[in-house]
Amino acid sequence: MPAPRKVVFRNDNLYHIYNRGVEKMETFTDLYEYRRAIQTIDYYRFSNPPQRFSKFLQTEQQERELMLKNMKKEGDQLVNIVAFCLMPNHFHFILQQLMDGGVQKFLANFSNSYTRYFNTRHERNGYLFQGNFKAVFVEDNEQLLHLSRYIHLNPVTASMIDINDLEQYQWSSYRSYLGKKDNIGHDFVLNNIIIEQFKPRGEYLKFIHDQADFIKSFEELCPVTIDSPQ
Repeated sequence: MPAPRKVVFRNDNLYHIYNRGVEKMETFTDLYEYRRAIQTIDYYRFSNPPQRFSKFLQTEQQERELMLKNMKKEGDQLVNIVAFCLMPNHFHFILQQLMDGGVQKFLANFSNSYTRYFNTRHERNGYLFQGNFKAVFVEDNEQLLHLSRYIHLNPVTASMIDINDLEQYQWSSYRSYLGKKDNIGHDFVLNNIIIEQFKPRGEYLKFIHDQADFIKSFEELCPVTIDSPQ
């Protein structure tokens, strides 16, 4: 039986949520899987999805658009997604809970739906993500700002991409923070709680770049696993 959680989830509070693949296996292996994960996040942030996401995708485009419009019109969201980053074998979110049980329900729906898709595609069975997701309560604004930087720098600290090319990384909310538009579907990110502290927006880019070398050097000297307290 999983150990009881130490973190208590309360509405309007912010949480750092993260998890990785079972036995550190890759959970997002190509463009299609990253796109599917982002679509699943967008769909299950609402409390009232009309059907399972896999079935939703099988409906006619016009019907899908109408269902999405109705979901967003009603506005019954489980969480606000303040920031996120998808990495090859793990993910990070900053979530603001909006409804009782919202964080748990969102993560359950996202994980279960994406796992079914991944398992079908790779002809495998069983869990994809490692046990219960990890959660840390964000206590103050300083922690929130540092956390957003830490999450957005993940591809750099993992040596996947150079800091100067970070805004080309499509699988995080960083582009949304810089006001970049694309067709990936990042319009669900509600980053005003952070980005309004950086005027003009370019100041956030400077905020990210200023500590990139320090964070990368620190992690190389003292690696922090995704299971460690943040």
